[in-house]
Amino acid sequence: MKTAIVTDSTCYLTDKEIEENNITVVPIPVIIDGKSYKEGVDITTEEFYERLRTSQSFPSTSQPPLGEMIELYQDLAKQGYENIISIHLASTISGLVASLKSLEGTIDGVNLVVYDSQLTIRLMGVLALEAARMAKEDADINDIIARLDFLRSTFDEYFVVDDLQNLVRGGRLSNASAFVGSLLKIKPILTFNDKHEIVAFEKVRSRKKAMARVEKLFAEAYKSVDYPLRAVVIHANDEKSAIKWRESLKEKYPSLPIDISYFGPVIGTHLGEKAIALAWLIDYTKK
Repeated sequence: MKTAIVTDSTCYLTDKEIEENNITVVPIPVIIDGKSYKEGVDITTEEFYERLRTSQSFPSTSQPPLGEMIELYQDLAKQGYENIISIHLASTISGLVASLKSLEGTIDGVNLVVYDSQLTIRLMGVLALEAARMAKEDADINDIIARLDFLRSTFDEYFVVDDLQNLVRGGRLSNASAFVGSLLKIKPILTFNDKHEIVAFEKVRSRKKAMARVEKLFAEAYKSVDYPLRAVVIHANDEKSAIKWRESLKEKYPSLPIDISYFGPVIGTHLGEKAIALAWLIDYTKK
């Protein structure tokens, strides 16, 4: 059965990956000083961070209009797709999944499955890539979902941010009260907890120490899992630091595949410039 793969712009896939895998990417709106921009369409990542430094008000994000999503799904049905798997950023940080789930069973001629990635960024992009690969092979939709569930279960990630101001003001940090009093003195390490909420994991006194702590967490995971890992270094307009961190990690783990990705406008709105993260998952390229 012909299956279409849809995701949103916080997957941060490359244009080449999107085109070669026939993935439909829905842009998420980001609002700066009252003006709405579609991520990756009306504003580039570089332009966003430039405007973030000079914006008069705290940027915010929104959801794609539901009417546009209905039209997209209907169009895919007209193209002959029998299934649509729509993979989106965590329902704990956006209402998009909940909104789209209300459309399941309502689009004539197609079986719509809305999938909660339970996070976002490049790791969600991996889910879209794997779903697209299996869709090309005409895999059963239940097998695709099972594969996504398995990949998602291997995800882990830790973010180092300069401060929590953006997340606190945006209401995306579930345990903010424990950290607010020392915002200016620490470099918080964030992660997703078991409920898939963004939480402040630890207080660390410097960026260098915070990154070292994240490396230690990775080392523990590397030793404990019984499958090969791959890692992703993710940066918020700080590619130089990301490359340097990857080079340092490659010295310690020569056989470890390490990708570099970025936080685009929507996620950068909440994490702020210069945030950096290390994420890892099973090496899905090894069968």
